[in-house]
Amino acid sequence: MNIIDLNDASRALSDLRTARPLVHNITNYVAMTLSANVLLALGASPAMVHAVEEVEDFVSISSSLVINIGTLSPRWVEAMGLAARKANSLGKPWVLDPVGCGATPYRTNVAASLATLRPTIIRGNASEIMSLAGAAGAGGQGVDSTAASAQALDSARALAKKTGAVVAVTGEVDYVCDGHETVGITGGDALMPLSTALGCALSAVTAAFAAVRAPFAATVAALAVYGAAGREAALRCNGNGPGHLPAELCDALHGADLAMLERHAAIRASVTA
Repeated sequence: MNIIDLNDASRALSDLRTARPLVHNITNYVAMTLSANVLLALGASPAMVHAVEEVEDFVSISSSLVINIGTLSPRWVEAMGLAARKANSLGKPWVLDPVGCGATPYRTNVAASLATLRPTIIRGNASEIMSLAGAAGAGGQGVDSTAASAQALDSARALAKKTGAVVAVTGEVDYVCDGHETVGITGGDALMPLSTALGCALSAVTAAFAAVRAPFAATVAALAVYGAAGREAALRCNGNGPGHLPAELCDALHGADLAMLERHAAIRASVTA
């Protein structure tokens, strides 16, 4: 049983800051700057590298990899496949973020193909996870989910069993499952969906934690730390809206500690599926 609490998440954060893992991001244009800034604030080192000619070399020197399909093109898809296979051959963790899976046949097929390449962790919203698992009519509204995270639990468990990945469904409550156990994490704020690319940046954070912890523990720790920092950031916005939220999030991640986790996040006891 994966028994993980806020103290474990705090220790994982400390180890991440000590290790300063190099996280290789193949991500979308919208998310690049925020993902890089979030990783730097957290204590990791980001690299945004998607050229076919160098992705395999960059995977070789990186601690972990995140593949985000937000802005697709055939050449990028080729690079994603090369990078995923290289990570697997080297035993390095990689995270799949199936952005907008279900929105178009092309996007859904690319996500499904990447999911066959043994991702370590898959992180998405409820509609994305349901669509990737093959649930009929699960497509969201573009890249936004039209389902609550709890509605995707059966799909997440099935996807975990099918792919061997730890699956995270994020929403008002975040869930992490490996096909047998499920953990719920609360945190975050209603302001977060109003600022673009925060979910994409979370996938990058998850990849950073995967460099210092086993997949299940890494995913729980990432969601707890990010959720706590998101709530802290929203409070610092003083009710003025989401415009300053990305900057406040980076500052909150930079100063995150156990006290912040205890104020703003909770990890539910493991539940056998």
